[in-house]
Amino acid sequence: MACHCDDYSKAQAGRGLRGIEPGMPTPAGTGLNRRAFLARSSGLALSVFGGTMLSRLAFEEGIAAAAGSSSPVLVSIFLSGGLDSLSVLAPIGDPRYATLRPGLKLSASGNPDDVFTEDDRLHWHPSAAPLRDLHRAGKVSVMPAVGYADPNQSHFTSRHYWEVGEVNPFGRIGWLGRYLDRHGVDDNPLQGLSLDWNLAPALAAADKPVAAVASPEYFSLDARDVWDSGLRSRLVEGLRAQGGLATDDPELRTARRAAAQTVGLRGQLAPLQGTDAPWQSAIAYPSENGFARRLAVLAEMLAIGLPLKVVALDANGGYDTHDDQNGSLPGDLAEFSQSLAAFQADLEARGLADRVLINVWSEFGRRPEENGSGTDHGAAGLAMVIGSQAKGQMVGGFPGLATLDEDDNLRHTTDFRAVYCSLLEQWLGVDADGIVPSAGSFARPVLVR
Repeated sequence: MACHCDDYSKAQAGRGLRGIEPGMPTPAGTGLNRRAFLARSSGLALSVFGGTMLSRLAFEEGIAAAAGSSSPVLVSIFLSGGLDSLSVLAPIGDPRYATLRPGLKLSASGNPDDVFTEDDRLHWHPSAAPLRDLHRAGKVSVMPAVGYADPNQSHFTSRHYWEVGEVNPFGRIGWLGRYLDRHGVDDNPLQGLSLDWNLAPALAAADKPVAAVASPEYFSLDARDVWDSGLRSRLVEGLRAQGGLATDDPELRTARRAAAQTVGLRGQLAPLQGTDAPWQSAIAYPSENGFARRLAVLAEMLAIGLPLKVVALDANGGYDTHDDQNGSLPGDLAEFSQSLAAFQADLEARGLADRVLINVWSEFGRRPEENGSGTDHGAAGLAMVIGSQAKGQMVGGFPGLATLDEDDNLRHTTDFRAVYCSLLEQWLGVDADGIVPSAGSFARPVLVR
């Protein structure tokens, strides 16, 4: 067999999907079949969700057959907790800023490079200098006030809206899952990959298989009752030889093709082997753990040709800064910015940058008025599209602090669903209609060159 599976279950909050609080919307993906797959040729363990047509044999062969694609890849990065957009891009030039944030306000650094080039009221946070530099290089499209009408200030509900691509608490399919249902395949679970122990609900599809894997760099050749490394090497060589034999028998030809694909997949995954493997690039990442490591592994997975289409992962840190915001935010923001800049540089060094676009989002922004040492849940927030093929122009504009919404929160100037429509059509090359509900009612901001 090419693989085996066990731990069959149904995905639900806290088991295969992120946990939620009682009374919150049921996560997208709830009820999907969840199976633990192990590729025997490589030991690569995946939690595979959905894909009722995915057989145990097709799992490994489907990945191998789809490998080597040069199609565009969308990477979705979520900042959990509600990022304070008015710290990342501080409206130092707005007359109300100092009044609303007497303790948390930033002061102008005196460095002209810190001024946001598309709106001089806004200044980059010092910890976001790597993002500033990417923006000045034309590789970041900034949406300084993204959101939706009648915003919900619950972490779970607002995040759910972003994940399903509609303001609907009953949505069960993720917006990227709907994309895969229409444009994915039946036998490649890596087409929608969550770099986490749990599936990102945005990837939850109705019919097509998707996967979650927390540490793809840790694997070894797995064969039942074979422990000696020399025997394992001989096993691989035997499979390789079997795959190369010619035959007129159609069943044997199918088996040998599968053997060749299995060995090929193991060879592709080999660069990920071991704890030091993700650092093959000459690019220095800010950490060898967590978010930075997952980005480094992702760059390696792309470089070896694994058939990824849409990838989701959480950023480092927690951005629910109700208190001690000046204590926690700078460090989290610095690691996040440095990690993203390193990932972009890594992609460029590998010649992959024109294939990858990064979508950065959070469930909402923070209130413009501080609460003393922090900020509470707000409405419109910050989103970014990053990459060599990003248009590099601000979308929607900053609405200013003079006229806030009825709850004294920042008004949104860009709807998050309009962003999704543009990413689907301008980057993934598909019609947003049928993927984003009521897609025709949203403008299409230019996000891609």
